[in-house]
Amino acid sequence: SVIVNGTDLTTLSKSALRKARKDIGMIFQHFNLLSSRTVYDNVAFPLELQGMSKAEIKERIEPILDIVGLTERMNNYPSQLSGGQKQRLAIARAIARNPEIYIFDDSFSALDYKTDYTLREELRNYTKDSTNIIVAQRIGTILNADKIIVLENGECVGMGTHKELLSNCKVYQEIAYSQLSKEELENG
Repeated sequence: SVIVNGTDLTTLSKSALRKARKDIGMIFQHFNLLSSRTVYDNVAFPLELQGMSKAEIKERIEPILDIVGLTERMNNYPSQLSGGQKQRLAIARAIARNPEIYIFDDSFSALDYKTDYTLREELRNYTKDSTNIIVAQRIGTILNADKIIVLENGECVGMGTHKELLSNCKVYQEIAYSQLSKEELENG
């Protein structure tokens, strides 16, 4: 089952599920961008479907493009973007809807570490009133998460904060020390 705010989404009718999904922003590692639309228009698309006016859309999109560092590329098409820029575009499209829940499914993997860190800091402020679920393979992406769940072969082998897992979860320790230095992990 998938329970959100006390409702099991697997039991909903198609129309009720579609309505519930409006409160969930999903950003995947492999982004589904509209190749015939510019960066701006890709972000605007879900807002257009919600019936927002062009003025409302512009007011919503411009600060978001700034957050993800794509303001200067707003008239480019996805084919003109790097992998990291496409990932940031997918993130911008999801946050433009301002959902209650964000699911980031390895959606920082195409970003260099500096951009990953900077973008997550910006997103932390922007999404502070939302539930954020981050699926990641990089320890640096989840260092400051409230709760980390460590999976191995589909099983939960650890749960806690970075500090807790670093002291009591062997799988987490192995992954963490293979990616970052002891100093980076302890000062994370």
